Amino acid sequence: MTSGDLVGVLVGFARTLRNAGVRATGERVEAMVAAVGALDVTRPEDAYWAGRLTLCGEPDDLPVYDAAFAAYFGGRAPPRPPAAVPAKRRGVALFARADPNGGTAAVGDDDLAVAASPAEVLRRRDLALLSTAERDEVRRLVALLAPATAARPGRRHRPSPVGGVDPPRTVRRMLRHLGEPTRLARRERRDKPRRLVLLLDVSGSMAPYADALLRFAHAAVRRRPTLTEAFTLGTRLTRVTRALRHRDPDAALRAAGEAIPDWHGGTRLADSLKAFLDRWGQRGTARGAVVVLFSDGWERGDPALLAAQMARLSRLAYRVVWVNPHRGKPGYEPLVAGMAAALPYLDDFVAGHSLAALEDLVRVISRSKP
Repeated sequence: MTSGDLVGVLVGFARTLRNAGVRATGERVEAMVAAVGALDVTRPEDAYWAGRLTLCGEPDDLPVYDAAFAAYFGGRAPPRPPAAVPAKRRGVALFARADPNGGTAAVGDDDLAVAASPAEVLRRRDLALLSTAERDEVRRLVALLAPATAARPGRRHRPSPVGGVDPPRTVRRMLRHLGEPTRLARRERRDKPRRLVLLLDVSGSMAPYADALLRFAHAAVRRRPTLTEAFTLGTRLTRVTRALRHRDPDAALRAAGEAIPDWHGGTRLADSLKAFLDRWGQRGTARGAVVVLFSDGWERGDPALLAAQMARLSRLAYRVVWVNPHRGKPGYEPLVAGMAAALPYLDDFVAGHSLAALEDLVRVISRSKP
């Protein structure tokens, strides 16, 4: 069988799985083809495990996969799945030890078991591919995130046992002692957190990720209401900071949805960004702030205009972070015109397609410039 024939067989099997209800996405199919290419495809158990580990995303997919494998490959019975994991080590088993008879055996307590808990698997799942139950769990976990920027030295001082001399306090202390020299009073600068500005693309191409990203913005606004600003970008600019100050995340998103007139519409990043800079950023909101843009970079207008606005923003902000949901997917390259125009003016370009990516974003926001 040639490599082309093999790929055709595997793609047909993935299509069978999709018809049976398993989310065999393009990325998973590519991973399966790569896994099969690295194994001995003449052994049925190798082909079985290559597909099982790449095409199945949750425990409910396993029985469907077993039945589809047996039906698609000429009625051969697939290798027996591993034995159930004990309650104290319950999780999603990823690998099992090969059995000399061609089957599989559960990994014993004295062996190294490679397993992932449901929570860990969920953290890596693409937000656009979650089931209803998984989406509810991700919403709960996103609400626990605490985005916060690093502190910067402020202009005010506070008493300190170390640091520079505090002339006013030192003179007042001398006056209390009739002008006699006494111990020098010292002071240090009081740190002040930087402002965090979130700009969220709510156009149609970002629809699968809009809910999770707005909930991330809600978590940031709730943590520091006076130092966090949130805006949505689409065909126009909308400030949603006040709406996201609601304590309840669902109520906050309903209020934000009522305030956004261009929800799931077109994309005019350059015009929206110019409106932000003219009305808010230039007047102080973006000055010295950490600005985070959530967008896939699709731009209906002239990319040169977007590049000009990004240059303005980079001169005002302390750091500019761009979050693109496609950044974390295999084979992605920033070839979209808007993304390519903005890339030279970014301090960080990160993914935003999963809960783990949003957790990494929290760490990126909290970093200072090197």
